[in-house]
Amino acid sequence: MDEPTTFPLAPADDPTLVLLTVEEAARRLRIGRTTCYALIRTGELESVPVGRLRRVPADAPAAYVTRLRNAQRAA
Repeated sequence: MDEPTTFPLAPADDPTLVLLTVEEAARRLRIGRTTCYALIRTGELESVPVGRLRRVPADAPAAYVTRLRNAQRAA
């Protein structure tokens, strides 16, 4: 009998990650990197500095989408 094939998780899909790169957060949101940086710059998407790096908490993309949905319902 054949063993089931398992594929490693893409880094952005790894549920154990606490912080994401900006590119990984953009991939989760299905937006471009530049747009993701713009959201970070305006404070719409939470991010934290780690040394000279910028990281997005793993729960921040979902929180951003929740805020968008709530704003849409309120309108």
